[in-house]
Amino acid sequence: MKFPSPSSAEAVVSITNLSRRFGAKAALNDVSLYVPRGCVFGLVGENGAGKTTLIKHILGLLRAEAGSVRVFGLDPIGDTVLTLGRIGYLSETPDLPGWMRVDELIRYTQAFYPKWDAAYAQELLTQFGLNPTQRLNTLSKGQSAKAGLLVAQAHRPDLLLLDEPSSGLDPLVRRTILEAVIRTVADEGRTVFFSSHLLEEIERVSDHIAMLHQGKIVLCGPLDEIKAQHRQFTLHFEVPPAKTPVVAGALSISGRGKEWTVICNGARAELPSVAAKLGAQIVGERAPSLNEIFVAHAGTGEIPVPA
Repeated sequence: MKFPSPSSAEAVVSITNLSRRFGAKAALNDVSLYVPRGCVFGLVGENGAGKTTLIKHILGLLRAEAGSVRVFGLDPIGDTVLTLGRIGYLSETPDLPGWMRVDELIRYTQAFYPKWDAAYAQELLTQFGLNPTQRLNTLSKGQSAKAGLLVAQAHRPDLLLLDEPSSGLDPLVRRTILEAVIRTVADEGRTVFFSSHLLEEIERVSDHIAMLHQGKIVLCGPLDEIKAQHRQFTLHFEVPPAKTPVVAGALSISGRGKEWTVICNGARAELPSVAAKLGAQIVGERAPSLNEIFVAHAGTGEIPVPA
């Protein structure tokens, strides 16, 4: 499957034909994606799809077994200092030194970044409602995520890399983190690479997305274009079909009895005649959700969305 790619000048992250195995398991299989400068790029996929493995390659923690990875046009393995100095990173489980206080973590992290913005760090501290004298090992999961996001953002990185940053957090904390992500890009035009299995978050925040399923990219591009290209139709049969109808050009079809749901990608004009030949009428049409689009392309069961 071919996906459009920006020029090298526009791509903050450029991954080409990347593959990675762990024993017999193919964690990544011929993955190519390009992250344009100044966007929020959402990487979506079920748990175990390979999202964290992909991010570890971007950070230079894993070497590509096949293919290439470039960050700011550089090799993250060979140019570790030059790349990591421009990246802010928050993992699903922030590895914070529990014996430190919040203010000590801020001072400690500041020492590694010449462009650290102390005023911005203080602003985030206040916004996130963190107590600067509180020990990190006494913070709740939500507070730890906020502390991790603070030190990831306060040096104003060119690329903010978030790996499942809100997994397991309550909706209020998730919203706080997402608002911080949106402001990062909107205010300064920097880039966010945002990984999540929660499609509602990806849909709210991202303007470009890639869908990763079992180590393969199944869909990639601007979110608005992807949503505009897909339609969901409801077909009504006067006589229930004996087996699942075959609809040419459909990504997926599901249902039972007289009503069936079809998701198409760019085949809207042909569907009425196809439905008529099947003895059905189109009785409903709407834009599918991102979750429905993912399921149609991946051919898998629904993946979880937040309550």
